[in-house]
Amino acid sequence: MLQTTEITPNIDNAEELKTQIKRLNSKAGQMKMDLHDLAEGLPTDYETLMDVAKQTYNIFHQINELKKQLKTLERGK
Repeated sequence: MLQTTEITPNIDNAEELKTQIKRLNSKAGQMKMDLHDLAEGLPTDYETLMDVAKQTYNIFHQINELKKQLKTLERGK
């Protein structure tokens, strides 16, 4: 299992969280396409597969954590 190295910031403002999630969703979409393109080209560039997969995993993990923070923050209102 891949482990994340980035720490999701603790944001106290719902609008800031939504902005961060939106920005990361855009980046995650690009990473997903990059991973897909890499997989289609296998075995070419197989050496980069784990790095790209880890980066993609980390972004989606960070989005998930921010969504949890947002949900908790919105419940507290």
